[in-house]
Amino acid sequence: MEQIISIKPLFAVLASLLVIPVLISSSEKPNIREGWTILAGIIKFSLVVSMLPAVLQGQQLVYTLFTFVPGVAIKFRVDSLGMLFALVASFLWIVTSIYSAGYMRGLKEHAQTRFFSFFALALSATIGVAFSANLLTLYMFYEILSLSTYPLVAHHQDEEARKSGRKYLIYILGTSIGLVLPSMIVCYNLAGTLEFGSQGILAGQASPTVLGILLFMFVFGFAKAAIMPLHAWLPAAMVAPTPVSALLHAVAVVKVGVFSIIRVLTGIFGIELLSALNLGHVIGYIAAITILVGSLIAISQNELKRLLAFSTISQLSYIILGVALLTPKGQLGGIIHIVMHAFGKITLFFCAGAIMVTTGKKYISQMHGLGRQMPVTFLAFFIGSLSVIGLPPTGGFYSKWYLVLGSLQAEQLPLLLVLLASSFLNAVYFLPVVFKGFFAPVYSQGVKPGYSEAPSMCLYPLAITALISVGLFFYPDLFRDLIQLSMG
Repeated sequence: MEQIISIKPLFAVLASLLVIPVLISSSEKPNIREGWTILAGIIKFSLVVSMLPAVLQGQQLVYTLFTFVPGVAIKFRVDSLGMLFALVASFLWIVTSIYSAGYMRGLKEHAQTRFFSFFALALSATIGVAFSANLLTLYMFYEILSLSTYPLVAHHQDEEARKSGRKYLIYILGTSIGLVLPSMIVCYNLAGTLEFGSQGILAGQASPTVLGILLFMFVFGFAKAAIMPLHAWLPAAMVAPTPVSALLHAVAVVKVGVFSIIRVLTGIFGIELLSALNLGHVIGYIAAITILVGSLIAISQNELKRLLAFSTISQLSYIILGVALLTPKGQLGGIIHIVMHAFGKITLFFCAGAIMVTTGKKYISQMHGLGRQMPVTFLAFFIGSLSVIGLPPTGGFYSKWYLVLGSLQAEQLPLLLVLLASSFLNAVYFLPVVFKGFFAPVYSQGVKPGYSEAPSMCLYPLAITALISVGLFFYPDLFRDLIQLSMG
């Protein structure tokens, strides 16, 4: 594959980082501060899009920042898989920045400049992960993301926020330092490089036992993927402001976890090696357990954001399961679920935040009849729910359709049943929220007449992401083409 040396990947990473001093200097002028945030998001997204034509033509853009020893460098590479992730993350940062302005002002949140600054740093780290050419670069930006999102999780600075922040760091940093770092060192010792290869780098380098141990250390070490039992940080992190939950825990943080695992499965081990060692299906069954248990726990939740958190835990493992099937259709379904779930789930989080801003309510039992007073918000919630469930006409149907086909292609009937059962459970915990909002009596559970839609800066973003969720059902071609390029 032709490689082109270009500094654009570095600029895409730095775009949101360089705006931070401007945000801090504009702390007394919120309109200017938020204007700069949105402008930085547009610049970052434009830089990512400018590299898209070359990637679609089968080229890769590369840029080496530092080389420590042969095979170990801070190096960027824009390929089709990284482009897919970067497109989603950079676009949704623009939408979430607009939403954040309405949400933070609506609730009169404190430390808003700090919030926007660490948000920008987190997006730099996310794009850094997307465009990493090797395991060392990915690991470095993975850790930067962990540290930059801690102040966002602990934003409220009360006892609950501090406790949740500590749990977040213990899980995320503890696993990455304790499992990923030593695994990375062993990989370099075995292969002499940490560069992601199209067929992996570990074939024939160690015994099946050693390779199996390494694989499990990587899969559980990237705990942002929230595979059980290393998932408890995610519900705890829901104490963060809703924009944090929306972007970082529906797109950036959690998707960085599954994206990192995909890079390890495809670029470090390789599909053929995993198939030869029969390790793919083992990972698939571990993901299947998380899918089912996460869905079952979500059913029992009354707090809307906690329901969304456990739903996310379940949905992330769809992505891992799809790749672990080791079939073309399974990989297509799993990787494109990054996109479909991102737009569907961020819509649901936006809706939860809009309800909080308008009514102060966060429990599902308090929302009876609220949909008739906030019809746009609850219609968007319905669309987001359909996408996560996997029903037409939303993008989630496309990804789950290919996951089902992939499980049939792999002749894995138990995993097929898990996928179908989980989608049914998704409907069980999402659709009652919509039903209560639109059809339950208005006066029950303390909901009084007089509420209206959230401020426009909260309302427009959730309407946009809901419409895109529908649009992805009809026009998934760009993301499908990028995935097929990544599979050769």
